[in-house]
Amino acid sequence: MSNNTEGSFSKGLAAGIVIGGAVGALVALLFAPKSGKELRQDLAERSGDIYDKASDFAQEQSRKMGDYVNEGKVRADELVRTARQQAGSLLSEAEHLMNDARSRVSTAQSGIKDNVGRIQDAARAGAEAFQGEITRMKNSEHL
Repeated sequence: MSNNTEGSFSKGLAAGIVIGGAVGALVALLFAPKSGKELRQDLAERSGDIYDKASDFAQEQSRKMGDYVNEGKVRADELVRTARQQAGSLLSEAEHLMNDARSRVSTAQSGIKDNVGRIQDAARAGAEAFQGEITRMKNSEHL
């Protein structure tokens, strides 16, 4: 809740308590067998007591609401901090995995290049050997 909402709630609650208490005290005093002067004096005392109690109650509730709001803010800050730490950890781990994959790809590419070079050399050697064999066969037919 926002501070404005908390204040409205507390004021409304306090007003309800004061009005309800005053009406209850007034009804109770009106039905009590007392003189007008005693009745007015009792009404003044009790309405003051009710107002004080209502005011204390409203202040206590307002303080509690402030405590709840502050506690919520602290917990939200903790959640955000924890989420940021976990996100940073995940990003770091992902970067490590990507670097590892790049390294493996580079190693594999190097190995493939070496193998392609060997295959080319072997193919050349085979072609030369074949050419040499053909030449040797032609020479032996002419002899």
